[in-house]
Amino acid sequence: MAELQLKSLVKTYGNGFKAVHGIDLDVKEGEFMVLVGPSGCAKSTTLRMIAGLETITGGEVRIGDRVVNDLVPGKRGIAMVFQNYALYPHMKVRRNLGFGLQLRRTPKDQIEAATNEVSGVLEIEELLDRLPKQLSGGQAQRVALGRALIKQPEVFLFDEPLSNLDAKLRASMRVRITDLHQRLRQEGRPATVVYVTHDQVEAMTMGDRICVMKDGYIMQVADPETLYERPANAFVAGFIGMPEMNLFPAVLTREGNIPCLTADGQTIKVTDGLSHRITTGDGPVTFGIRPQQLHVVAPGTDGAFTATISHIEFMGHEINLHVRLGDAQLVAVVPTDSFDTHFARGDRVGLRPSGSHVHLFDAETGENVSLGQGSN
Repeated sequence: MAELQLKSLVKTYGNGFKAVHGIDLDVKEGEFMVLVGPSGCAKSTTLRMIAGLETITGGEVRIGDRVVNDLVPGKRGIAMVFQNYALYPHMKVRRNLGFGLQLRRTPKDQIEAATNEVSGVLEIEELLDRLPKQLSGGQAQRVALGRALIKQPEVFLFDEPLSNLDAKLRASMRVRITDLHQRLRQEGRPATVVYVTHDQVEAMTMGDRICVMKDGYIMQVADPETLYERPANAFVAGFIGMPEMNLFPAVLTREGNIPCLTADGQTIKVTDGLSHRITTGDGPVTFGIRPQQLHVVAPGTDGAFTATISHIEFMGHEINLHVRLGDAQLVAVVPTDSFDTHFARGDRVGLRPSGSHVHLFDAETGENVSLGQGSN
């Protein structure tokens, strides 16, 4: 396996559209790196430049100690797993798995041994004599994974490989892929992985680190916990987390050393250490709080905004309480066993944010100004 480095990587199309804006990214040897972002953010374009399927306008792609910009895909030391599996329909699973080795003129006994090993790891031994049309979606995806694994490439590239599967199968495959990655690491064969998805659940549950992209720029690269707890900007804050973080305009002032936030004509004091984290002066900000940290209390309670219930969603073990605060639509997550069943649409409730979990973002740049001095 090898380290992967992107240095000032640029992609500009013939019509002048700039899809990737000089991004830098280091993927460590054996790391599982996830590229995530909304449709059109250029995550797949970036992956295709790494693979050699898209020409590179500027910058470098380095795999190990080699700059691979001008190498064809087959010479880059990569293996790719696609969204549509891309299995050869006329070949049985056994030959699909070993075909890449066959093209390298690998001896037949070695191909057979590698096929048996990979099929055992992925538990697809019983599928070896089937054609792709005889496979379910999950089985076909495991075969595609095996075909990449058998090549023992320097870098594995995954382009939304689970998007065609149903929810239950996606969850199962997430576990299977991450377990396989851990197993290879424990066996001393660490696999360097770049995995593209638009699904933040896949990103958060699979990645050692996650690269969040928007419009061809990198917004933040960090481990899942850091992205969730310490988002660098409002975009990352709103993209990572389910339900997404509540973000709404407010005005920051101070009463002594206590931060005060005004929204919809209401002013609350926020304690719990927020004052030590703020790196901006008074003025307009974007207030951020995760639904799980927005507590429902009686209207008029100190430190709470008063809002109006607009919708109630029963989710089983918890309730998503949708409320309106002025022009902002917010969500508070309430455990079902503590929810007041007398609440109804149109009722007024208090919303008290947990001060230690409040985020403030610059109203113009979106930068998080509540991470404290010296924060990454």
